[in-house]
Amino acid sequence: MPVALFVQGAVAVLLLGLVVAILVSKLPGDDSSGQATASGPVGSATAAPGTSEAAPGSGSGGSSGQKTLKLADHPILQDPDAGLQNFICVLPSWESSEAGAEAFFTAATRCLNEAWGPFLTYYHLPFVPPSLHFPTGSSFQTACGNIAVGVATAAYYCDNNLYVPYRGLQVEQYGNNPGVYLALIAHEYGHHVQEVAGIMDAVWQQIYTYGQVSPTGLDLSRRKELQAQCFSGMFLGAVVDRGGSISRDMYAKAWRDQDTRGDNTSGSHDHGTNAHYASWWRVGAQYNRIARCNTFAAATSDVS
Repeated sequence: MPVALFVQGAVAVLLLGLVVAILVSKLPGDDSSGQATASGPVGSATAAPGTSEAAPGSGSGGSSGQKTLKLADHPILQDPDAGLQNFICVLPSWESSEAGAEAFFTAATRCLNEAWGPFLTYYHLPFVPPSLHFPTGSSFQTACGNIAVGVATAAYYCDNNLYVPYRGLQVEQYGNNPGVYLALIAHEYGHHVQEVAGIMDAVWQQIYTYGQVSPTGLDLSRRKELQAQCFSGMFLGAVVDRGGSISRDMYAKAWRDQDTRGDNTSGSHDHGTNAHYASWWRVGAQYNRIARCNTFAAATSDVS
């Protein structure tokens, strides 16, 4: 089944067919090509000078600050050596049931808070962990409207809220494949990072100006979605092989799954080709450098 993201306003719907700021040294073998392999290196981060490494769970609280409404020149995208702190993420084993999915995504969101909270706080951004919801009906109400749950609706982001309806996960297709589910929630959380930073507001201001289905509007939408892909990859790259629950097998399966997603599969024009949807995720996963996720500064040919 195809994967696509459809966004209305500050809403992101992911369809399945589907610490503090970290200053890091270059990886061995790091080059300017951005090419990556499933068995390639992942980012190794150290805490910024004058700070201590984040304690487990330290990114789970809120912080005061102000959004910065910028895109390519956003402060979080400027340091070529900044990435997420490597840490141990502990998740329960995947169980294909409503209770099992709730336990898995709750733990995954805690890990995402721990990864992104200190990073965003360092830049004096107003980090607040998103609220997590598990709708069980055929539809659910959000601040962005009433959302119908179909076989394709896997996750929905709106205004600091993450919704994961079990009916949309297609567990009959993906089964015991936690790497796919982890990349899914990490992509949606990537939109939360954009929201907290001010990138989401800035991009939607421009999309509304040019029109959502205009060539410029669609180009901006693709840049937004591909950046969330890169952020998702960064997270998995930061936590794989750290002695926790994220194994190399989970990482490799998530890596391969990205080839199945994008505009070629969905028939849309607002997410990027399958090749670009995969390549941006893989750049984030391999290098764990947020400056490499600056899709708003990328050539048009890299976000088509």
